[in-house]
Amino acid sequence: MAIEKTEELVRLYDETTGTWKFVKKDKGPLKSVEIIESTLLRLGLSKNEVRVYLYLARYGERKASEISEALCLHRTETYRILRDLEKRGMVSSVFEKPLKFIATPFERAIDLLIEAKKLKIKILEQKKKKLVDVWLALPHPNVAPERKEVFQILEGEEQIDLKANEILEKATKEVQVFAPESDLARLYYSGFLDKLERISKKSMNVMVLTNHSPKSRFFVEKTKLNVKYSNSDIDDLPSFIITDKEQILLSIRKNNEDTEDARGRRERITALWTNYGAFTKALGKLFGELWGTEASLEVATTLR
Repeated sequence: MAIEKTEELVRLYDETTGTWKFVKKDKGPLKSVEIIESTLLRLGLSKNEVRVYLYLARYGERKASEISEALCLHRTETYRILRDLEKRGMVSSVFEKPLKFIATPFERAIDLLIEAKKLKIKILEQKKKKLVDVWLALPHPNVAPERKEVFQILEGEEQIDLKANEILEKATKEVQVFAPESDLARLYYSGFLDKLERISKKSMNVMVLTNHSPKSRFFVEKTKLNVKYSNSDIDDLPSFIITDKEQILLSIRKNNEDTEDARGRRERITALWTNYGAFTKALGKLFGELWGTEASLEVATTLR
């Protein structure tokens, strides 16, 4: 009999026989739960707050002692977490003796967390001018402005998308985008291609190069951009965005496919931003050569 890895097994107690048994984990639901957990963490909950909320949301009203025992948490910590979740509106107390707790419906709980995030952002935006004024009022040393060639490592789709939008907003003449099909999909769903469309209407030279495949064609046909398909083997090349031949945002991938960690979760993508002249010039030349050599191939410029 094949020996299963311990991380693929879960230990369950059978009340009818009074014994413990090991069963193989169902990775489908596990991955779904991990997606939910990671989202709740990004929305501001702590790891144990996520555990307590999801436990209540899935199993219904429970006493604090039951939650504490099920999740292996100290009872004092459990009460603190429940009170914090109650303040957020994600948990309610049931007026019974002993006291029980019930979770706010999941959809409503997500709405509450999103609204709380929006409120924090609104408050920060209101404070921005005051903070900038205070900063400008501070005495600063007289340092002559000097252009430096620097680089920055960015991790995670959110940070990379923010940087892509930042360099796009500063572009005045030209934007070159090299994106194989997987990266083209991400640029489409993040709204980046829509922004490219808008600036292309303002006398900006926007060029997009991708590989020729059903998937890339699907996304190209939804835009009105100047796009060329390449039949060359470009899958091994990382995607990049160059603006005004001055800044470049380069994706960093371990291989051609999405990679997963030991627990089967997708690894966070990483990118490099730099204004290093020689590097930007080299990749700009590569883009130009690929764009020129594919001139005889089908051009996907949409004139709808």
